[in-house]
Amino acid sequence: MKQGFLEPNKTKSLYEKKTSFVTHLECSMTGKKYDAGKPHGLSEEGKPLLVRYDLEKLSKSVTKQEIENREGGFWKYREFLPVERPENVVSLGEVKTPLIPLLHSVPDGVEVVVKDEGRLPTGSFKARGLALAVAMAKELGQSHLAMPTNGNAGAALAAYASYAGLQTTVFCPDDTPEINVQEIELQGAKVYKVNGLINDCGKIVLDGKQDIGWTDISTLKEPYRIEGKKTMGLELAEQYGWDVPDVIFYPTGGGTGLIGMWKAFQELEAIGWIGAKRPRMVAVQSTGCAPIVKAWEDGVEHAPLWENAYTGASGIRVPAAVGDFLILRAVRESNGFAIAVTDEHIFQARDEVAQKDGLLLCPEGAATFAAWQKALERGLVKKNEKVLLFNCATGLKYPMPEIDRRVDCNTDIDYNEFNNGEQK
Repeated sequence: MKQGFLEPNKTKSLYEKKTSFVTHLECSMTGKKYDAGKPHGLSEEGKPLLVRYDLEKLSKSVTKQEIENREGGFWKYREFLPVERPENVVSLGEVKTPLIPLLHSVPDGVEVVVKDEGRLPTGSFKARGLALAVAMAKELGQSHLAMPTNGNAGAALAAYASYAGLQTTVFCPDDTPEINVQEIELQGAKVYKVNGLINDCGKIVLDGKQDIGWTDISTLKEPYRIEGKKTMGLELAEQYGWDVPDVIFYPTGGGTGLIGMWKAFQELEAIGWIGAKRPRMVAVQSTGCAPIVKAWEDGVEHAPLWENAYTGASGIRVPAAVGDFLILRAVRESNGFAIAVTDEHIFQARDEVAQKDGLLLCPEGAATFAAWQKALERGLVKKNEKVLLFNCATGLKYPMPEIDRRVDCNTDIDYNEFNNGEQK
């Protein structure tokens, strides 16, 4: 089995016919076209490039039933992805991430479902975007990849790039959770801590391109992480019987996933697999770093740099997003909204869902539950709406409360001190 392939019996069904239908790349601001099959960063306008497909040919090449019958994770949507040559696909055993209804942390009769992306390789939804970015870097002959990260993206880049045989250099803020820093290095990257925020790390990557010659894999500064995150929308539509939920709460830093899902829904409607219905897209941020929320409230398309950004949900601590206008367009076009919650509420929500429903959300995922609670209280969502929350990583990567409750096995134990299995 060649490196980066799925299991042989699964590979044949995925790659026995042409599966790449890319026609060109397009500036997300001006619509100017760029040639496919060549390395690209941002457009001449300094805006993200979007991959465009021949959707008519794509729709004739595969059916919904064929997609449903395939095993595996996001690579099953191969026709919707830009990789041309099968030998460049890089797989670490992806799975379809489950939809888990909350039972005890929500009121009776209310449908709130969590899509748990923590089940993916490296424990986060970053696997989707970075698998595609690495595969395309391999296809385009790029051998040294660099990026800034708040943790999970760096881990995914390191893992997929190492499996593909590529070199990686990663820069992260010096208060990034230590487990993230350690897993990035252990999975093959050279990682450096920076005394600043993710935008400071991004500047180091940008400034080093000419001297080092690495490829910048920063959020939206190459075209293919969007395509990987797009698979969240494809997967959701399949899981909902080729339909969509009423509302999606999405933890928004760089916003690649929100942008990608919106693109997925557009492509699925264009080929007739879903109707015109769209979920209301909700961008969730922390009150300590809420540039998208402010831009949405101010009615503008671009968010100014958020000064002195801080939140314990490090994945959404992004002071400036290069795709801000794409996030805001999706939110507005869907009749959604942007909302910020406090760190206190975020960690209260994490604890509540864990203790009542046994689901350990990461802080960014917990932010979506807190945002739903706040939105419900304010009347921004209704109790009868089908709500989807994204848990973007396993909660096991983050610090948890210390426990010092003990039992001395060398003394007589007074079992009256226990109540329902818990010591008082």
